[in-house]
Amino acid sequence: FVVFVVAAHKRAVAVLAMKVLLLAAGYGTRLGRDIEADTTGDYAHLRGLPKPLLPVGGVPLATRWLNQLKACPQCDQVYVVVNDFFKAQFEAWAAEFPNVKLVSDGTTTNETRIGAVAAIDLAATHFDVKDDLLIIGGDVLFKDDFDLAAVLAKLPEYRAKHTADSEKLSLVLCYETDDVGASKCGILELDEDKRVTAFLEKPGPEGTTSRMACPCFYVFSPAALALMKDFLREKADGPLAARDAPGNFVRYVFDKIPLFATQVGGRFDVGGLEAYKVCDQYFKEARP
Repeated sequence: FVVFVVAAHKRAVAVLAMKVLLLAAGYGTRLGRDIEADTTGDYAHLRGLPKPLLPVGGVPLATRWLNQLKACPQCDQVYVVVNDFFKAQFEAWAAEFPNVKLVSDGTTTNETRIGAVAAIDLAATHFDVKDDLLIIGGDVLFKDDFDLAAVLAKLPEYRAKHTADSEKLSLVLCYETDDVGASKCGILELDEDKRVTAFLEKPGPEGTTSRMACPCFYVFSPAALALMKDFLREKADGPLAARDAPGNFVRYVFDKIPLFATQVGGRFDVGGLEAYKVCDQYFKEARP
């Protein structure tokens, strides 16, 4: 699973100074299987590439995030968590970006991966992040209405409005899905102020009236991050799936700290080859 993390603190001029981390420690096994099974040969050039380095409209997916961050001058440092298997490819990619630093989780197989939540915790610990963390799935891209700077500005807006425990307040994204999506995605239930009141993992259309899907894009406060080690300790003896999907941590934390959502138009999740084709075509249509 692939993920970005941003650490933030307020300067005197009320601008958030941010650090960014791309969590790129997944193995892309489903995409790899799809490419091997594809008989056209049109996608053979993708064989062996980690998902954050897939060319999307001719630009590596991770580079698209770096390009968006150029509009956010407060985001001055990018960290990347990788695995040992793909580390060399990320080192070659990162050589073009002086503000990118790597750390590996030390794994070499999908079976030994540590999971997304542990990878976030690894990054926060290794880089000694003490402030807010923005976590973005590195195999995720958003549609045309997405404005990263505007989304990041929502955090201080929410904190100014909700002063009780404002330093603990954290932020997630949501977008409207349909009945099929409710069976495939984590779904948020929200109150009238957009505060998260529940996180449901793939509840199906009968499990909730909400259709607010929650992509892997979260801003966690230090108070939320402090709960991550508790979460990992509680899940340590359970299956990896229980601590792999970061939505499991959203479900764990929403009733422990103030968690609010802001809505965007939609997202792409590059899981398999068909999803990649759709995303690639979308960004080929004259989108930078």
